[in-house]
Amino acid sequence: MSDYGHDLEFGLFPTPDAARPHRVLELATLAEVSGLDLVSVQDHPYQARHLDAWTLLSVIAARTSTVRVALNVANLPLRNPVVLARSAASLDLLTGGRVELGLGTGAFWDAIEAAGGTRLTPGEAVTALEEAIAITRALWAGEGSVRVNGEHHRARGLHSGPAPAHPMGIWVGAYKPRMLRLTGRLADGWLPSQGYAAPETLAPMNARIDEAALAAGRSPEAVRRLYNVSGTFGSGAGFLRGQPRTWAEQLAELTLEQGMATYILATDDPDDVRRFGDEVAPAVRELVAAERARRATQPSDAVARDAVATSPSRVEASASSVEPSAGAPRVSSGAPAGGRENRPVVTPTPDDGRRLTGILPWDEASRPTYPRRADAQEQAGYGPAQLAVPQHLIDVHNHLRSELTQLRDVVDQVVRGHLQVGAARSAVNAMTMRQNNWTLGAYCESYCRIVTGHHSLEDAAIFPHLRAQDPDARPVIDRLEEEHEVIHDVLDDVDRALVALVADEPGALDRLRHVVDLLTDTLLSHLAYEERELLHPLARHGMTR
Repeated sequence: MSDYGHDLEFGLFPTPDAARPHRVLELATLAEVSGLDLVSVQDHPYQARHLDAWTLLSVIAARTSTVRVALNVANLPLRNPVVLARSAASLDLLTGGRVELGLGTGAFWDAIEAAGGTRLTPGEAVTALEEAIAITRALWAGEGSVRVNGEHHRARGLHSGPAPAHPMGIWVGAYKPRMLRLTGRLADGWLPSQGYAAPETLAPMNARIDEAALAAGRSPEAVRRLYNVSGTFGSGAGFLRGQPRTWAEQLAELTLEQGMATYILATDDPDDVRRFGDEVAPAVRELVAAERARRATQPSDAVARDAVATSPSRVEASASSVEPSAGAPRVSSGAPAGGRENRPVVTPTPDDGRRLTGILPWDEASRPTYPRRADAQEQAGYGPAQLAVPQHLIDVHNHLRSELTQLRDVVDQVVRGHLQVGAARSAVNAMTMRQNNWTLGAYCESYCRIVTGHHSLEDAAIFPHLRAQDPDARPVIDRLEEEHEVIHDVLDDVDRALVALVADEPGALDRLRHVVDLLTDTLLSHLAYEERELLHPLARHGMTR
């Protein structure tokens, strides 16, 4: 078992088709709307049917605001490492830290030579890659001068800089032993493709990377494990063949047993992008989080015993997309009474009482409460692994709050756009408003699905478990389930308002603003209540049997 504890990420790998450039941009935008983290493109500068990779990445970065972009991977024989490193750093600065750099030794040497590159032997290509990494890191340092006198790449007294906006990762596409050892020694990420490294072949490759990392004085966790994947939704058997739930179980198993943590889907199908972002990614996150929490509460020998027998399919999946800590909770430190040493404390998110609509569809004063307090003294009896469970709930809720903030921002942008257009409804403005409406609809639809998925997990697995284990929690759980039904009614209202907006019905935008405000009021009230009242039951009994 090699779960390195990395946060999960999901990305898109579209074809940079020069014959359909706008489709590539639409897919990238859809990836962002669907909640994906990354858009990457292949780099074959000799290929006339492909858009230039750096030009395409720059436009994608300008059209989006949250997804990161990366070459998957750079064709180093045709990309001077000095220019490549400075291009990556410049785009990272321009995008506020949304660029990563994938590097490869090159392939298709006849085409490389035809484009003016130099044919290298496999050994020479690996040496050239190592030299390029040295030049890149020295340039990104942003201070001093760069002196690398390599066989294939050189920099002699070049001024370092510019430094990128964030610690940019270098991901290496590697398969053979020497490249895997280089990855373990020098890279921030390993980026193989399913077509060249099937799931059953990953373990020995991972082991070689780990050995090289340890020999170089690095931790194996320093190397993120990424994976370019492809598959088919629907019926069928095999890896990534079938329904989204099947995909989620298979990817979760790869994370828990092989340490893969970034999954990049190669597809040009918009429906596949939506399913991957809206259904697969949240479910994988929930499966992995639940199993990590379970392992954190087990003695180390029990975890080792169960590693082979445990399948992610035994853990309930949902569509809440958040990644909690792998062990102890990310919590504040409190000082219990009686002079005891500081212990971790989980802090439920307080309800500030502000309401956008001035109304709530339930009476907050009538809510039942759990008979134990949630202060530091009461929590002192729990260990870090126990507190990791309620902290996971707060992590999930914080993600829902963050996504709700983003949704509200998109609503505000659409409202401002409509107001600015006003009566001047030119054909261009009308088209822009329709595009904004559809984009807003996609955001709302995705968010509503995530909330529904999270509540479905609680109703189907967590609440029945707590109700059976803790009679004192039953009144609270009954009330939480009732509030789920109310929130689902509000989500239905959001859906109806979206339909009216897309149909351009009179007053639809005002109606949508109101129901999103009502969703904000009900959801934030509900999340704060749930965190406060379930802290002790979750710490005592966990999430599932």
